[in-house]
Amino acid sequence: MAKSNSAFMRPMNISEELAAVVGSGPMPRSEVVKKLWVYIKKNNLQDPMNKRNINADDNLKKVFGGKATVSMFEMTKLVSKHLS
Repeated sequence: MAKSNSAFMRPMNISEELAAVVGSGPMPRSEVVKKLWVYIKKNNLQDPMNKRNINADDNLKKVFGGKATVSMFEMTKLVSKHLS
């Protein structure tokens, strides 16, 4: 049986900006990412031409530092700034 990464599963505090998207914390980083993708798909924010890009709405722009479009890879880096 594989040992889970305890640092990855540790509940993190969530900023107010991120809580507006994923709900209030604390919650593990994996749960934050899951809820973020639920929000993105529910609001149809994935770029239809390039599925790797996310087109931010007003709530996500606050999380993404004001950027209108970010890649999936950049998104995880920007979200981590809202976790402590």
